[in-house]
Amino acid sequence: MFERLFKITENNTSVRRETIAGITTFITMVYIVFVNPAMLAEAGMDQGAAFVATCIAAAIGCFIMGLWANYPLALAPGMGLNAFFTYGVVLGMGHTWQAALGAVFMSGCIFLCLSLFKVREWIIDAIPLVLKRAIATGIGAFLALIALKNAGIIVASPATLVQLGDITAPGPLLAIFSFFVIAALLYRDMKSGVLISILLVTAIALGLDLVQYQGIVSMPPSIAPTFMQLDFASALEISMLTVIFAFLFVDLFDTSGTLVAVTQKAGLADEQGKMPRLGRALSADSTATIAGSMLGTSTTTSYIESVAGVSVGGRTGLTAVVVGICFLLMMFFAPLAGMIPAYATAGAILYVAVLMMQNLKLVNWDDMTDAIPVSVVLLMTPLTFSIAHGIALGFISYTAVKLVCGKKDEISISVWVLTALFIVKFAFLS
Repeated sequence: MFERLFKITENNTSVRRETIAGITTFITMVYIVFVNPAMLAEAGMDQGAAFVATCIAAAIGCFIMGLWANYPLALAPGMGLNAFFTYGVVLGMGHTWQAALGAVFMSGCIFLCLSLFKVREWIIDAIPLVLKRAIATGIGAFLALIALKNAGIIVASPATLVQLGDITAPGPLLAIFSFFVIAALLYRDMKSGVLISILLVTAIALGLDLVQYQGIVSMPPSIAPTFMQLDFASALEISMLTVIFAFLFVDLFDTSGTLVAVTQKAGLADEQGKMPRLGRALSADSTATIAGSMLGTSTTTSYIESVAGVSVGGRTGLTAVVVGICFLLMMFFAPLAGMIPAYATAGAILYVAVLMMQNLKLVNWDDMTDAIPVSVVLLMTPLTFSIAHGIALGFISYTAVKLVCGKKDEISISVWVLTALFIVKFAFLS
């Protein structure tokens, strides 16, 4: 059965190696089952139901990716996209979380259509590389601000908008400690560094009586509070078009970048660098997003942490299937997830932000027509507290600076169209 489904021998691997790879990948990304429900709870969703939805959505994505696309690529609700869901769409724009789930569903359906009709390649090729890098760094800055805010390191100020919080308080101190624990462990190539940090800080908080012990294992909470709670009517309002586009756009490039990185690391690409079964892999991602929205979680996407499993020998979809099984088993650890305070996950969010902002080193800072739009996205995404606004302003600044600097030949038709749509949005739909 394993040979037929995963072509174990053909890929020069073994069931044991694939199992170890799957467990390795799971350990590096399991932090999402603690971070995601806590973040969605701030949007007003039931945290227990969001925890179960996170586990099931991740499992569905992993099973489809493994059994259909046969890639060692794991999926789960994505960091950045969940932040946009809570802080951008619900708390920032004032939409309900049910409407936000409807927008996630719509973006997943569009993504699936783009994958099936092979439009995705045209879109990705048409968007300038510098804007792709800018969006990644902007989301990184946005996550950093959220992490610092959740930890109480940065607080609101009526005079200066933001200011340094009381960093001698237990919460900020433990968040800072968490971040440096992650740095120390990952520097020593400990794949589970993020998970260890979250559990260690939670244990310290328990010892200091900052959180109440709720147990470790139990039957999974009910998913009823979030299951099939999508509000399609609100999701189809004109004001939600930018939201749907932002969910789609970020997931599109996040998935593509992760696919390229993982397949290159695993040596699964052909001589021309093309990826076999690419359509299936993209369809797995979009299908998981659709399923996740119905269950009650934000956009499900491919995880770059899959490289950890590949680095220890994962080559087939069996790796992804093992990760999916682990996520299903994780549903029985809901009490543990409920105990973890926001400052325990702040270090993990800040670490992801650092990874995403590494794209800055790839920007040609000597070319002002590249440096300006990157800077606009980098600054405006966190300062407007909106990934959608950051993307829109990035496109507008890119087109404007290329035009005034005499480089209009570098502006593709798709960029012209998107820029025009964003201008109309700010002028008439804001």
